[in-house]
Amino acid sequence: MLMRKLGRTGMKVAALCLGGNTFGWTTDQKTSEAVLDAYLEAGGNFIDTADIYARWAPGNAGGESETALGTWMAARKNRHEVIVATKLGGPMGKGPNQAGLSRLYMMQAVEASLRRLRTDYIDLYQAHWDDRDTPLEEALRGFDDLVRQGKVRYIGASNHVAWRLTRALWESDRHGYVRYECLQPKYNLVVRDEYERELEPLCLEQGIGVIPYSSLASGFLSGKYRRGGELPTTARAAGVQKAYMTDRGFAVLAAVEKVAAGAGATAAQVALAWLAHRPGITAPIASATSVAQLKEIVGGVGLVLDAEARATLDQASAWKDT
Repeated sequence: MLMRKLGRTGMKVAALCLGGNTFGWTTDQKTSEAVLDAYLEAGGNFIDTADIYARWAPGNAGGESETALGTWMAARKNRHEVIVATKLGGPMGKGPNQAGLSRLYMMQAVEASLRRLRTDYIDLYQAHWDDRDTPLEEALRGFDDLVRQGKVRYIGASNHVAWRLTRALWESDRHGYVRYECLQPKYNLVVRDEYERELEPLCLEQGIGVIPYSSLASGFLSGKYRRGGELPTTARAAGVQKAYMTDRGFAVLAAVEKVAAGAGATAAQVALAWLAHRPGITAPIASATSVAQLKEIVGGVGLVLDAEARATLDQASAWKDT
């Protein structure tokens, strides 16, 4: 659905969405621009960021990723070639009205993002998290006004559970507001049930585009984390150890590496290929901190897995109802 919607603007969504979460954090401006250049040269055009990126890094205030992307687009004069997806709702300060989806904050947040991105419109504006303190009608009316004003083309939801997404779709239909056309869930070979249990059938039935994040399980599915091995010296290593370095996680990784060896591909490419060709997936999100890494992940979405390979991955990563 997202591909068809954005196609009305004359643009087709690339099979891989480049994650901008590393811009202003683990990649400086020069490196970020090199990665972005390589992505466009490879045929990519869909870039995901958020106002909160990379507020968690020491010395950052938030907005660094959007600023990096905006600086690159202004220098290359290529805004018309790029589909920009960004998000609001995360805390951008400690005071009141600096987070969430209230109308007051939304109107402030969109102007701040537009300034940082150095553009006058956002292709896909997403609610980063569900805000249960703000009435859905208020949030959706705010989004509707932004679309009517031409500042936003389409809206999406991230980190929403199925019943809340269903409720939001109903509210949009009831009031005639724009609706969430896209979902950004956490979804990968290790964590399947959170999306597949209820969100997948909902998105397929409602024609909602899906751009999953954590496609490589924060790098775990690239194979750089080994059982009993020394952890990489990265900011996310501790989180990966807790979330993915389990018996189940390593069993899935073993299946990924087995398929990769047979396909003459890398583990990361296999994990992305499996995800990119799942039903209803518009484009998996993956980040790159170097041009070499970018070329690797781009190769993943073009990789076609045979039936035996898919069965191996499906069986190793299958979840059970409890």
